[in-house]
Amino acid sequence: MSDKIKKSEAEWRKELTPEQYRITREHGTERAFTGEYNKTKTPGTYVCVCCGNPLFTSDTKYESGSGWPSFYAPVNDTAIQEDRDYSHGMVRVETRCARCDAHLGHVFEDGPAPTGLRYCMNSASLKLEPKE
Repeated sequence: MSDKIKKSEAEWRKELTPEQYRITREHGTERAFTGEYNKTKTPGTYVCVCCGNPLFTSDTKYESGSGWPSFYAPVNDTAIQEDRDYSHGMVRVETRCARCDAHLGHVFEDGPAPTGLRYCMNSASLKLEPKE
């Protein structure tokens, strides 16, 4: 992984759409079943919309029925940072881009084999780079 990327709020606002900024920098969530990549089956790599860090491949994407793009594993062990999230009266595990700290979504322990994990991501935090 490359060095950490740090930018000012103004720099992020200039580079991102209002929805991308709300989700990635303010820890927001898009409504279920509304995200661009929820039903996408295009082969490729999903990268962080903020910094381009590779996060997931289409090979690990699956239909969870949750309404958000779901993956059972990140592209590698250093792509994602996990932190406890105590908001909304519950304990969850927040996922963030390890390179720029963008909020991506949450990970749950109800996914398929081989990991048993469900990385439930916001489409607005991702950019699909199709396989050529």
